[in-house]
Amino acid sequence: MLNKYSQSKLSEVKRNHRNDPVFSRKIDAGKRTYFIDVRKTRGDDYYITLTESIRKLNSDRTERHKLFLYREDFNRFLESLEDCINHVKNNLMPNYDYEEFDRRREEGENSPEHYGNNHPPRLSQGDDANESGNAETQTPEDDDMSW
Repeated sequence: MLNKYSQSKLSEVKRNHRNDPVFSRKIDAGKRTYFIDVRKTRGDDYYITLTESIRKLNSDRTERHKLFLYREDFNRFLESLEDCINHVKNNLMPNYDYEEFDRRREEGENSPEHYGNNHPPRLSQGDDANESGNAETQTPEDDDMSW
């Protein structure tokens, strides 16, 4: 027979094991890291957690934001996310080089010094340049991340 301590430890182990992701993806994005995890509920259902983890400058602290996405919302969420991304790519910033960071990662230049929130986006080659001959860029102040 298990004593109270053993029962609580066994319960804790089961609880932690149940919350472990059954499938996971990690996206390194400079000073941010995104995690997409598939998790299982007690009722043998599945849901997704989207986590943004941000390293704080001059600190060992990490700030995390988490979103829970349930199966009944998967299709609407995916459709809306694709609509928003396509709107930015096709209407708001059609000349931006969206493959820039993929190329940098392939070249091994994925450190925060090379990209991140403070890095202004670049336009594709052949796009209009300003008077100094440099491609026009968006400043960090233009990037409103308030929700």
